[in-house]
Amino acid sequence: MTSSPSGRRAGKSSLSAVASRRVERPAPLRQAVYDALLELIVSRTLAPGQHLVEAELAEYLGVSRQPVREALQRLQTDGWVDLRPAQGAFVHTPTEEEADQLLAVRSVLETYSAKLAAEHATTQDVKQLKRLQKAGEDALAAADAERLVQANANLHAAVAAIGRNKVLAEMIGLLDRRVRWYYTPIARPHSRDSWNEHAELIAAVADGDAERAGEVMRRHAEQTRQTYHNRKNIENN
Repeated sequence: MTSSPSGRRAGKSSLSAVASRRVERPAPLRQAVYDALLELIVSRTLAPGQHLVEAELAEYLGVSRQPVREALQRLQTDGWVDLRPAQGAFVHTPTEEEADQLLAVRSVLETYSAKLAAEHATTQDVKQLKRLQKAGEDALAAADAERLVQANANLHAAVAAIGRNKVLAEMIGLLDRRVRWYYTPIARPHSRDSWNEHAELIAAVADGDAERAGEVMRRHAEQTRQTYHNRKNIENN
């Protein structure tokens, strides 16, 4: 998904379709512009490798070019954007190694969070997980990739919160946007297996079986990692 004139036209069209996400003025402007651009990247409305034109982004967000320029500089510092001399800004294209390292760390953290969730879950917590599972299955039935990605993020966040370890939940939360970024292109091909694994996890949490919950989460995270690396074969088929 490299930059090209046709690619820029496609990007402009997709951005126009989400014009309702224009920045709200009451929020601190710099932060609001940063958050808006980051969400467009995470959702892949702005695709990896896409050229980012300040004037166009400013128009879409309803702001001047200065906060957009500042946001792009900050996004570069945070690893979301590449600023190339004499060429401009481009959405960062993650390497296989970058994705592998992040998903491996996610596996370690979430395996532990699943164990803690099984040890601490209440009846209400299990009901919440089942509601989130139902939301994911509904999105799967509707073939709605955006809802699938959000439902997946919501369920994993709930598991972390149920574990009652705030530090661990915060660390998992810091990874959330990048996990969503990597998960978006594989949401549909991976999702049936993914939601079956979620159901297994919820059953283990409901039974209070920490070891089984941890093992299910470990396998689940590893499957996501492998599916991400195999995504090109999936797309070609």
